[in-house]
Amino acid sequence: MAAEQTLSVWREAIHGALRSAVRSRLTAMAPASGGALQRLWSAMEHGVLNGGKRARGLLVMASCQACGGNPQGTLAMRLACSLELIHAFSLVHDDLPCMDDDDLRRGQPTVHVAFDEPTALLVGDALQSLAFQLVAESQGVSAAALLRMVGCLAQATGANGMAGGQAIDIQMVGRQLDRAALEDMHRLKTGALIRAAAEIGAWAGPDGDDYSRWEKISAFAQDLGLAFQVVDDYLDATASTEALGKTAGKDRDADKPTFVSLLGLEGCRQYAQDLHGRALAHIADLGPQAQTLRDLAHQLTHRQH
Repeated sequence: MAAEQTLSVWREAIHGALRSAVRSRLTAMAPASGGALQRLWSAMEHGVLNGGKRARGLLVMASCQACGGNPQGTLAMRLACSLELIHAFSLVHDDLPCMDDDDLRRGQPTVHVAFDEPTALLVGDALQSLAFQLVAESQGVSAAALLRMVGCLAQATGANGMAGGQAIDIQMVGRQLDRAALEDMHRLKTGALIRAAAEIGAWAGPDGDDYSRWEKISAFAQDLGLAFQVVDDYLDATASTEALGKTAGKDRDADKPTFVSLLGLEGCRQYAQDLHGRALAHIADLGPQAQTLRDLAHQLTHRQH
């Protein structure tokens, strides 16, 4: 119960910080009156501030704590906001008709439905740029660490990360992948950003230069990212649209390769548990500083939506 209360407080904190960061950055970019950018600003807010688990931001904060940092300090919160902006950009683009063509996200109309397709495309571009700006202008960390963070985030979003995973996903419609190929795809499409969140958060802590500690957190996040996707596939096949906040059964209807189609429901559920156990094993000796990471891993692998 205490862990759930802690995570609830963190979720509220990052949600408020995210709202503040997005609005302050857009205000700085737009004319004082809002003017011609008002519509873009509103669409960006729609894509970012409409709820969600805030898992990637929380991972930044928990990893910072696991490396001796302040999880709710200015640096950790700023980096957490950046990861949430990147995630929001990926969702806005994923929902476009040329991609997954979804009308619902987090129980609300997707950005291209609430506004239009060109605006949704620009929203994604703008959120990605703003995320990198937040990282690049961070204070309280060395220039070398900032370069590592920017490089890590760039790789996680590009051809060797989310974009590459999405490209494979599109190519594999109607085809069945073996387990190794399916894992490789989702380590890019879903896992890369989750891993980046943990790695960047760890660098933000004073013990982030301890490579052994950082490597354990990175390995933890890699297994957690895959477990997150396995659970996502399971829920897509078993939960309702109302519970998910997005259209249920989309992957099945689109004939995409999933862990459910490969392993079945029970096999999928068991594999998620195995990955959860593997993730925890990586950080077993990191002590009480890593407890929030452990609690967060449990929450994300036992979620119902």
